[in-house]
Amino acid sequence: MTVAVIGAATASALAQNLETQEVQPAPAAIGADVPATYFGPQPSQVQRELVGEYQNLKSGKIDFDKGTITLPLYQGAMKSGETVWYVVTDTDDKGNAEQLGLNYSPKLTFADVGRAVRNATLDSKFKLIFDVGTVDFSPKRSVTPGDAPNFFPPKQFQPSGVGDKDYTPLVKITNAGGHIYNAPVVAYNVSPDVLNQFCDGNPDHGLVHQKVVKICPRDQTVTMMLTTGFSFAKPVLYLSTDTNNKLTATLEGATYAPGLEDINGGADDSLFSPVERIFVFANGPTGKDNPQRQGLNSALSDGGSPLNVLGGIPTVATDYSPIWDLNPSVWTQRAIELGYRSRMTEEFSILGMVQKGWVTGLDGKKFGSVGLVVDCPIVYRFL
Repeated sequence: MTVAVIGAATASALAQNLETQEVQPAPAAIGADVPATYFGPQPSQVQRELVGEYQNLKSGKIDFDKGTITLPLYQGAMKSGETVWYVVTDTDDKGNAEQLGLNYSPKLTFADVGRAVRNATLDSKFKLIFDVGTVDFSPKRSVTPGDAPNFFPPKQFQPSGVGDKDYTPLVKITNAGGHIYNAPVVAYNVSPDVLNQFCDGNPDHGLVHQKVVKICPRDQTVTMMLTTGFSFAKPVLYLSTDTNNKLTATLEGATYAPGLEDINGGADDSLFSPVERIFVFANGPTGKDNPQRQGLNSALSDGGSPLNVLGGIPTVATDYSPIWDLNPSVWTQRAIELGYRSRMTEEFSILGMVQKGWVTGLDGKKFGSVGLVVDCPIVYRFL
């Protein structure tokens, strides 16, 4: 979960750049007797599943210096007439995913339970008309860390984007195939003229999603901040947009989406499961210059990324879903005393620590799902 205690978009982008540098792999030429120019293409450029850099979400342009992605900005509307501005990142329609450069996620098919997926229809002008689900971006995001050395949990928190009881980023287009799309709202009930003021940056986060750095209906684009993490020891970038809990929404800089409360976790990769697991350490190593730093305690103390560990992502596994089932992870006091606490980057290493009793759930409780999910589309992998 990304904790941004810096208010200005430019300062946040600078912090994100430092986070990106923290997880970028060192050049292969280090320690070799030849320069980097002597090396051939990365294996991933020959076959995407092999080691090397790979952009999963191809519909956007990544700025690695700023840690952002620029995506197509879509304009829709509510049945009641309000304007809805949104992005599209994932779908369970494989053909359209390949055509548009989206992430393909078969698991999204099983998210259509209760309020977790809302309906929309496609009108004659290619505009989505949403049945339900509004978002209020006017609340000001704030978080007050706990007292040192236990910065997590925070004393006070308030998310910046709050959806009504029916809001969810997942949408089923009922008159055009019935497929499900991940379409997070980035601005609501705001005119194009107002948003065009932010084409060059410095957006009003009382009007737009907290992750928006630039938004420009004139150019039909929106630029959003990315988050750093790991998946099976591969450094990755992902976009955190929505969650079903106000605390995680605040820490993520995401929108609180009550509709996602109807998503059931705990099933991981089993039949009909709509989720994949994400591991979030509460009390990992701290210290901004510590190469082992990780977790919420660290993030709340220094403003950096908590470096969460994601399960399967496309090109690495077949079980990807942008809806991540949060598994809180806590190092036991005994593990800390023995010096076992360190940065974790891979799911099965974490599960091994759980099996041996060195990592538990919150407050020493059983490790696993706690009913919290976050919408985090994968964007890029570095290895």
